[in-house]
Amino acid sequence: MKTSPIIALDFDSAEKTFEFLKSFEGNLNVKVGMELYYKEGPPIVAILKEAGYDVFLDLKLHDIPNTVMSAMAVLAGMGVDLVNVHAAGGKRMMEAALEGLDKGTPAGLKRPSLIAVTQLTSTDERQVREEQLIQVPLQDSVLHYAQLTKESGLEGVVCSVHEAAAIADVCGNSFYKVTPGIRMADGGQHDQKRIATPDEARKSGSTHIVVGRAITGATDPRAAYERVNALWKGTD
Repeated sequence: MKTSPIIALDFDSAEKTFEFLKSFEGNLNVKVGMELYYKEGPPIVAILKEAGYDVFLDLKLHDIPNTVMSAMAVLAGMGVDLVNVHAAGGKRMMEAALEGLDKGTPAGLKRPSLIAVTQLTSTDERQVREEQLIQVPLQDSVLHYAQLTKESGLEGVVCSVHEAAAIADVCGNSFYKVTPGIRMADGGQHDQKRIATPDEARKSGSTHIVVGRAITGATDPRAAYERVNALWKGTD
């Protein structure tokens, strides 16, 4: 997947999605999450791919290994570029996900890249300690999941900007650090807790950023995207 910002298409219909996208040109990175996928199903992915978009299908699979393997075989056949699982599912589940992608990728096509969610960017230290009963600091939990993900053969992780540099130290610079929770300096935090600006993400070692409401909720989404992209590339 290209390193340009990934736009989170957090809409509840294909109509709203393509109304938003009509102001853009060129081959963008886009993310299809649960809301849009559950409403529109596989056809939304097919239309986006036919239109030339690189698609991150963000469904965060987390189930027994055999179920995840079978599901990934189906997703691979859709031609998406990036998919994900929860690292908390364990090494065997992540390995099974890779097996499913290999099995389901049509001959002659590249297998979708696979990454694992470490801890959601809406998670804080209290939740890790009191709700997950993890007795190490949040960053230690994220680093453990990142190392487990690499050992399982995946291309990278979803993490917050605040853990990207530490993950690079233990997993390497080429290991994907896909970071959501991106906001502009004057933007709201919304339901995210571990957030950062595009330039902070670049300086912290993120390899990809996922941007939603800072672009999709802007009065001029195209101008907002260009601003985010310039900060991300360091040209602003």
